[in-house]
Amino acid sequence: MQTFTLVAAHSGTPTPRTAPELSDIALFVMAAAGVWFVRRALRRRFAKARAAKD
Repeated sequence: MQTFTLVAAHSGTPTPRTAPELSDIALFVMAAAGVWFVRRALRRRFAKARAAKD
């Protein structure tokens, strides 16, 4: 029989947020990088199509 120890994830008392968490900043940076990457790829794709058309 296995014994599992249950550990609480937090104490249950909320604390006020004074600044964004590091994970919030990392998520924003990754989203911005994703948007930049996709826009760059689409610009290249449409530039190639326009050059081939001309």
